[in-house]
Amino acid sequence: MTDTKFNINTNEYLPLRDVVFNTLRDAILTGHLLPGERLMENQLAEKLGVSRTPVREALRMLELENLVELVPRKGAQVLDMSEKDIVDILEIRSVLEGLATALACKKMTPESLSELKHLQELFEKAIAEKNLEDIADLDQKFHQHIFLSTDNDKLIQVFQNLQIQLYRYRIAHLKLDSVIPAIVAHHKGIIRAIENHDSEEGTAIAQGHIKYHTEFILRAVRNKQQEMKDMQNKK
Repeated sequence: MTDTKFNINTNEYLPLRDVVFNTLRDAILTGHLLPGERLMENQLAEKLGVSRTPVREALRMLELENLVELVPRKGAQVLDMSEKDIVDILEIRSVLEGLATALACKKMTPESLSELKHLQELFEKAIAEKNLEDIADLDQKFHQHIFLSTDNDKLIQVFQNLQIQLYRYRIAHLKLDSVIPAIVAHHKGIIRAIENHDSEEGTAIAQGHIKYHTEFILRAVRNKQQEMKDMQNKK
């Protein structure tokens, strides 16, 4: 395991295993722990300043979210996703986004719409400041706000699970400056559709938005794979 520096965020209201879980998940999603990296219980416990028990429990929780693989007698390993995995998830996400936006066109309150517009303003400010993590975080909050406005707990739960799995790939995607203007335009189109209560337009824009994401996430993944091959060939 690389010499990753962890900042464990203690929370008196959460069990220690959940604190460790959140710390490790954030490290995976933000790329501080890389696909293929080994996660040894004793090393993690030492780095985090905890016993091995909450680390072991946290790793099992990460396995349930498909972020790590537990290998008998070898410990845990950060999982990568194949191109097929990404496409499969985004196909589902496209349908969910279309449904959520259609429902938001009917259900979103004026107050909630104002908050969505505010999130978009913050998103554009983060773009101007070139703050990559804020861009990814606010993009996620923008879509999450739409799902929350549907008041459909099952839909929200499925969406949140998909968001977790794709976060690290979305960061790689957002590193490509060429995608930003289109994403801003898509967001504004979604806001316009919700404002006009136009479910058909909202569905079309939301699904087109995910199709666009799919193309560029796959391009980012392929570029990364090529970089790794080039580095191996130079050795």
